[in-house]
Amino acid sequence: MDKTFFQESQTLQNLMLAFAGESQARNRYTFAAALCGKQNFHVLDAVFTFTANQEKEHAQIFYNHMKAVSGRQVHISGDYPVNLSHDALDLLRMARDSEFEESGALYPSFGDTARQEGFPEIADSFERIARIEQSHGNRFARYMDLLGGGGLYVSDTEQGWLCLNCGHIHQGTEAPKSCPVCGHPQGFFLRLEAAPYGGPGVLFPMQ
Repeated sequence: MDKTFFQESQTLQNLMLAFAGESQARNRYTFAAALCGKQNFHVLDAVFTFTANQEKEHAQIFYNHMKAVSGRQVHISGDYPVNLSHDALDLLRMARDSEFEESGALYPSFGDTARQEGFPEIADSFERIARIEQSHGNRFARYMDLLGGGGLYVSDTEQGWLCLNCGHIHQGTEAPKSCPVCGHPQGFFLRLEAAPYGGPGVLFPMQ
């Protein structure tokens, strides 16, 4: 890598913009998770926490790409969302929109710039992470639909419901009001199809 050219490149600016964005997303989702937990939406707490941890990894990937300028300052100017709400549905909607913005326009354009400037490895990171952000947006959209449509703990068909606290599995069209094993409230139940290590839809399904 030509360090002098890299220091003057738009790709370096884009990396720092992405690092800042991912770092902020991690914090926003951590804040959202705490709020959902307080409202007994422990499944949504898990969704936001799970996604926050992935955003942290994205931030580290972008940060590591900047090792050639370690010890220097990188000035950026960017716009970032203020997604404050006490309504879980609003938090899901705002998170969905942010993820789709990154996946639909921002990161693909950053990838194009990196490739044009001769940084194919960085371009690959932007393009691959863009696809991950699309899956994040799909996941938030899925839980928006479930929460907004009254289906977070109720289903039209019988299925398994997993208690996130103790692992008890209930079969039925609705999660129990409280877990018969550990006593935790309904908010700790999620659909078994979306459970950790649960098959093709591992963790939280896209469809």
